[in-house]
Amino acid sequence: MGDPNYPLISKNGDITIGALFPIHSTETLPSFEFTNKPQPLSCSSVNLRDFRLVQIMIFAIEEINRSENLLPNVSIGYRIYDTCGSRLSTMSAIMGLMNGQECGARDRTCNGQSPIHAIIGDSESSATVVLSRTTGPFKIPVISHSASCECLSNRKDYPSFFRTTASDYHQSRALAYIVKHLGWTWVGAVNSDNDYGNYGMAIFLKMAQEEGICVEYSKIVHTIKKSTAKVVVAFVSFLEMGLLIDQLSIQNITGLQMIGVKSWITSENYITSNSFRVLGGSLGFALRKINIEGFSDYVRKPFWDTAFPCSQTEGNSPQYALSCRRYENLLVLKNDNEDVAEYRYASNVYNAVYAVAHSLHSLLKCKEQEGCEKGLTIKAQQVVDALKKVNFTVKFGDNVWFDTTGATVAQYEVVNWQQDSDGSFQFKPVGYYDTSLPPHQRFVLNTANIIWAGGKLEKPRSVCSESCPPGTRKAVQKGRPVCCYDCIPCAEGEISNETDSINCKQCPEEHWSNAEKNECVLKTVEFLSFTDVMVGLTALVAILFYSKKDTPIVKANNSELSFLLLFSLTLCFLCSLTFIGQPTEWSCILRHTAFGITFVLCISCVLGKTIVVLMAFKARLPESNVMKLFGPSQQRLSVLAFTIIQVLICVLWLTISPPVPYKNMKYYKEKIILECSLGSAIGFWAVLGYIGLLAILCFILAFLARTLPDNFNEAKFITFSMVIFCTVWITFIPAYVSSPGKFTVAVEIFAILASSFGLLFCIFTTKCYIILYKPEQNTKQHVMGKIPPKFY
Repeated sequence: MGDPNYPLISKNGDITIGALFPIHSTETLPSFEFTNKPQPLSCSSVNLRDFRLVQIMIFAIEEINRSENLLPNVSIGYRIYDTCGSRLSTMSAIMGLMNGQECGARDRTCNGQSPIHAIIGDSESSATVVLSRTTGPFKIPVISHSASCECLSNRKDYPSFFRTTASDYHQSRALAYIVKHLGWTWVGAVNSDNDYGNYGMAIFLKMAQEEGICVEYSKIVHTIKKSTAKVVVAFVSFLEMGLLIDQLSIQNITGLQMIGVKSWITSENYITSNSFRVLGGSLGFALRKINIEGFSDYVRKPFWDTAFPCSQTEGNSPQYALSCRRYENLLVLKNDNEDVAEYRYASNVYNAVYAVAHSLHSLLKCKEQEGCEKGLTIKAQQVVDALKKVNFTVKFGDNVWFDTTGATVAQYEVVNWQQDSDGSFQFKPVGYYDTSLPPHQRFVLNTANIIWAGGKLEKPRSVCSESCPPGTRKAVQKGRPVCCYDCIPCAEGEISNETDSINCKQCPEEHWSNAEKNECVLKTVEFLSFTDVMVGLTALVAILFYSKKDTPIVKANNSELSFLLLFSLTLCFLCSLTFIGQPTEWSCILRHTAFGITFVLCISCVLGKTIVVLMAFKARLPESNVMKLFGPSQQRLSVLAFTIIQVLICVLWLTISPPVPYKNMKYYKEKIILECSLGSAIGFWAVLGYIGLLAILCFILAFLARTLPDNFNEAKFITFSMVIFCTVWITFIPAYVSSPGKFTVAVEIFAILASSFGLLFCIFTTKCYIILYKPEQNTKQHVMGKIPPKFY
């Protein structure tokens, strides 16, 4: 490639430190036709930020050389190469550092030892990867001030690499934290297609996924223009960010909230009126701004006098032409000191120089009064080992040491691009991220001081789907990121009481979801609670019969059994009350047993009346003596016997398995039906079966007596009442089995009331009518059928 590459700025010393900086940003390649000797590479366009880093490096070296405590009687020299921001110039500079100017093709004195003891640089991660891979086999320590790619943390591949900045592992995590903290779940992302951008973005994407953040794209400018994400994470290197800003301006893409990284977020070069139109309000992580005492004064005169002695030489002299023309474009910056206060990377370079000095101080066995041992041969690997052990504090308070990956503690400042009232631009600090603090104190952001994209005071929203309110759950849209979802209402009996709930929770057994599906409430408890009974009507009939107990029609219809029947009907109506209200242990026992016993008492009375009618007809024959066999005493005993049998059945039922209160939650999921379980179903159906058996027997006897030749034959009415009774209870069976919840109880009450009212109506209506409205028919002759019929 031609002549050996020479450093841009150099100074001899007992110990030499090398450095690589992209002092220029544009490289012009010569012609490679292989017919003539290639001309040297030409660099232009001064990169002011890295030129300041060169100044701080020389300032730190001069400060150490004047120190009486650190490396006394040992001077540090330097060789600073310009990489022009290109891989080709970087490789040429690395070869120049490792070989030195003396070791040329014709020189046979090369001893295999590098003329430098450590290398400071490079600024870009990709260039630093090239540097570290080239110097790695020779164990030459490389200390970078800003190469933060996580790839460089691999000690197997880069065993002699160190850096006075943190790995992008922390910056990428911090980016995810700030996006999560501000409530953005739908963002875009762009990154440089190099080690710095690719590794940093990979870590961010992983963290974003863990934090529930979705990335709509990680592509190019026209994708940004079409996207719906209002927040863009730009993990872009310094040089490539300039290209992105130009394209955003050309495409007139504004209103996007940019989240930046330390490589460009505080670049004075990029905060202009044109860039502020598209990037105003940007947030990002920057290195801390530290004032290094004495540096401002140094860059005004001493630097130019020591590093550029030719700056005092006349420009038309042969000496000037020989030694100073190669950096003449730097001399125009001699009086440019406006940005000296921007020290965000300067402290890293300062710390790197001091780290090398402290490692050499220990290797040379330096002592304050005795000085350092000279003549010692220091190998590169020794410097690497010493760097792993350094732990010191610089004058502005930073404690410098390297972790197991060769990096320092991550400490970032959150800055916001803002414009002052006078039109000037500034990077306003609005928070910090410091991994040296406890986890809950590491990240602080003051949102009240932030000016958002477009100069707005209100934080922009950037979500793929709006939050799902309580009562709904998130359902991911097929084929889209997890941040894009539909809000599905919870099913019956399930709730979600949080925003953006992933699942709905089932309510406990005795609870149900409310209408909004955001709270479990106690299920509605249902039981029968109406009070429609006919006790009053039955009582009135009983009073009427009692007041007319001496009249023929009452006497003829067996007044004693009639009164007992009316009493039993009253009990039948009253027993329906036990089915009403909230079931209790006693009401469950009472309702079925009272119903069974009172109905048997009622049917027994009807059965007795039917037998009396039949016996009365038989008694009309002269030779018959039947009525003596079924007199009043026998009638009472028959009613008592039939009733006792039912009592025994009920006692047996209650003994074996009585009815108990039961919460039925199977029929209605949203309700609790309070009911009485039957206990023993056999006992319940035995009670009903016995009532049915007596009713059928009564029906048969009444049917046989229907043609008796009495003027007032009660058997006809008993027959009709039994038909109603049996019809009601036959219909009751399927209705009872199929009715839900409280309607089961309602069916049973209806059957009790209907059958009881049927008996009351059929047996007593005609008698009451005659007593009240046809008193002329309430005579013995009329009852005995001795009144001749009338013909009309």
